[in-house]
Amino acid sequence: MEGLKLEKNKVNRTKSYLLMLLALLLFIFAIDLLTVAMSHLNNEVAENILLATRNPFVSLFIGLLMTALIQSSSTVTASVVAVVAAGNLTLEQAVPMVMGANIGTTLTSTLVSLSYIMNRKQFRRALSAGMLHDIFNIFTVVLLLPMEVYFGFLSKISISIAHLFVPNESYTGPIVYNKVFTRPITEWISGTIDIPFLTMIISVFLVFGAIKLLSSAVYQAFVLDSFQELNKLIFRNPYMAFIYGTFFTAAVQSSTVTTSLIVPLVANKKVSVKKSFPFIIGANIGTTITAAIAAIYKTEAAIALAIVHFLFNFIGALIFLPYPTLRNLPVLLAKYMGTKSVNSKFIGFAYILLTFFIIPFLLIYFSN
Repeated sequence: MEGLKLEKNKVNRTKSYLLMLLALLLFIFAIDLLTVAMSHLNNEVAENILLATRNPFVSLFIGLLMTALIQSSSTVTASVVAVVAAGNLTLEQAVPMVMGANIGTTLTSTLVSLSYIMNRKQFRRALSAGMLHDIFNIFTVVLLLPMEVYFGFLSKISISIAHLFVPNESYTGPIVYNKVFTRPITEWISGTIDIPFLTMIISVFLVFGAIKLLSSAVYQAFVLDSFQELNKLIFRNPYMAFIYGTFFTAAVQSSTVTTSLIVPLVANKKVSVKKSFPFIIGANIGTTITAAIAAIYKTEAAIALAIVHFLFNFIGALIFLPYPTLRNLPVLLAKYMGTKSVNSKFIGFAYILLTFFIIPFLLIYFSN
């Protein structure tokens, strides 16, 4: 009986490995198709994209709203990398959008916490854990967005690092990208459809599907059993939690998956809100691997944006992780919001609607 079980697990693991490979190929293909589609868009469409993102705060909220609607920051950041690689978006315009995607992705863990709404104590703990991810990303954006807008802090550093990878390319000149192995197929498909906007929409859906498929396959192959076994070890100290959060999220390419795992643990008192925070910080860094894969074109622009995504999350980690006093600020605020939302459930729903949908939509609408 034990032998049959082991054999079944082995077969399932092999299937997961094959599924991972298929998903990775689909992801590379989808990103390449999106880049080709964006490069074929007419000048009027490209100009509209540039106009919409000229205001960094509008760009921030576009990233936030897009991610909140499709529930995948990996899809949004990978798509933005492809748009930058195609030359229809500058690095400076893309940076706030990636920051917005970081906030938008936190909606999932907050929504997961709402499933505990019938039990007051569990709901308070779960909502605190869910909101902790939101608050950390909002704090990081509040600190880094002004520095980026006024000084080009992240974009200048990332361009300097990108020069090491693409020393012969000039970022200010036209974007020339190396053709990946899928390019003949993607160019044929784009030419056959012959409607760049439709090709772009199809490719975005393919990116989303590939990430979901890859996330599911890696989660089944590596994380599901391991996470339950390593639960006590993971949260032994903040740095251990941070490391596991980074590697688990890099494996499944989705911070929403790993942070959503935390909410039930906190709700059921397996982990405290305070101990879960370093894991969430690590998850934010782990999710940047998607942009790195999307930057396989070896263009300076695409690589620079992938570096920006990493730097944004890494600097956020450097600000909060080493200092217990600073680390406790988001935790205390999340607990406060959790308590207030339990006393008046309207606050929790109002927070979600205002933060992720109403405020971004209104700001984008009135700016246009």
